[in-house]
Amino acid sequence: MQGTVKLETERLILRKHVFEDAQMLYRCFGSDEKMYEYSGWNPYATEETAQETIQHFLDGYSNAYFYGWAIEYEGRLVGTIGAYDYDQKENSIEIGMSIVRSRWGKGFATEALRRVLAYLTEDEGISTVTAWCAENNIGSTRAMEKVGMVQTSLENDALTINGKRFGKLNYSYMNHGLPPRI
Repeated sequence: MQGTVKLETERLILRKHVFEDAQMLYRCFGSDEKMYEYSGWNPYATEETAQETIQHFLDGYSNAYFYGWAIEYEGRLVGTIGAYDYDQKENSIEIGMSIVRSRWGKGFATEALRRVLAYLTEDEGISTVTAWCAENNIGSTRAMEKVGMVQTSLENDALTINGKRFGKLNYSYMNHGLPPRI
């Protein structure tokens, strides 16, 4: 296992975080309620928590099972994507991502997710990648389905976020020796 390595797509660079990312993540993610509307957690809510989150990423890069990328477009940070909770027995890992709201609907989530799925399954040999999102999170649902992730279950009223109840959609991508769908 190599852990986080630099990855590229046609438009994006997926790179390791640098400490300076904390300021942008606080400004564009942490202070925008829409960014965590369906997750209920905000690791960038204050400048201090953004710095702590980035420091956690920096510390994690020495672990071969740690995967955390900054998503860059035209030299600007536009999102994050990471995989976590590697289960060696099941050879599976969970993935999560966020794209800054000003870039929603431009295909960045799909493009980054496709590249990371290919890396995790083809290069790292992980057989199953899972993810979840709130039932109402149409953007995440579309991105996962576009790359070939399959909904495996719906847990009704499984998420309570800011006092609202949501169904939890669970997705899975299994490597069958084929690249993620284009």
